[in-house]
Amino acid sequence: MNPVVSLIRDRGPISVAEYMELALYHPEHGYYASASRRSGRNGDFFTSVDVGPLFGQLLAVQIAEMWSVLRERGASGFHLVEAGAGDGRLARDVLDAVAAERPDVYEVLRVTLVERSPAALGRHGELLEPHARRILLESSATLPHAITGAIVANELLDAMPVHVVVMTAHGLCEVHVCAVEGELREVLLPLANDRVEQLLDRTGVTIPRGVRAEVGLAGADWIEHASRALDRGFMVVFDYGHEAAELYSEAHAAGTLVAYRGHTADSVRWLQTGCCDLTAHVNLTAVRNVAVASGLTPLGAVDQTYFLTSLGLAARLDDGRGLASVRGRLAARTLILPGGLGSTIKVMAFGKGVGTPALLGFAAGRVT
Repeated sequence: MNPVVSLIRDRGPISVAEYMELALYHPEHGYYASASRRSGRNGDFFTSVDVGPLFGQLLAVQIAEMWSVLRERGASGFHLVEAGAGDGRLARDVLDAVAAERPDVYEVLRVTLVERSPAALGRHGELLEPHARRILLESSATLPHAITGAIVANELLDAMPVHVVVMTAHGLCEVHVCAVEGELREVLLPLANDRVEQLLDRTGVTIPRGVRAEVGLAGADWIEHASRALDRGFMVVFDYGHEAAELYSEAHAAGTLVAYRGHTADSVRWLQTGCCDLTAHVNLTAVRNVAVASGLTPLGAVDQTYFLTSLGLAARLDDGRGLASVRGRLAARTLILPGGLGSTIKVMAFGKGVGTPALLGFAAGRVT
């Protein structure tokens, strides 16, 4: 029997967050748990890492600058932690670039890859083998403690479970998942968790009547946990998202929760699409509020286009007609294309114990 249907039969309707946790991360049947890779041309969605090594090369430039800030403050090493590392391709691309371009930084790096999927974890040794002798590689399902360096999360928060709420004439209600004759359906019930309303209140935005919205308690908890894990250094988050005023407005009246399968998004039949990715846009205001409350200092927020161009994307391209040159230009276009990854992915940086340095990737950008 479907584990979701079985749970509902035992307990009654469950929140969308509980449903997503099972659908995405169930140890046997979960979407992410059962495969080492879900993105790319043959997958269900596309990420910046799938474009090629260019994204990792530019991120490496930002990491090198962060090391300079920490070194000036007395740090002797740099611990790079990638949360939601997937099969390890981004870490590989970053390490390849640092080793080739900044061997001085490479010598002080150690890396931890954090990933919940056993299948993805199993790929780390193979993909990162060239760096195994010089970099301490640790694969884990949880963040390490006392990090001096940087935590990087690329499209992690939008893959975390969310509660779905609707503002009705009688106040805020929550969408739950029930089962009718073995078929999953939505039902509107009272809030499953008081923290949902508390997190909304902290954004200072009131959801208009009739508007459907997602509330990322799991994402907020992760930000708080990551803030505690960071002893000194930086946190950089890449994700789809909006400020609360836009996210919880009539412009997104149907919410942003969608199911991706075969690069096709379905926001209507997300309960009936079978094995697929479930994702919702991130509340950037909530992320910032939780980070600040947890002791972090905001250092910038920009569209991915501005982040990558500020780090020297153009200088890595040429106008040659060879295959490598053409591929490089196509990759750059994909990473910064308006309406695509360039404008829909937002990059947020936070610091702890490093003051307020003007980081290169955030020097000339903004959030659109």
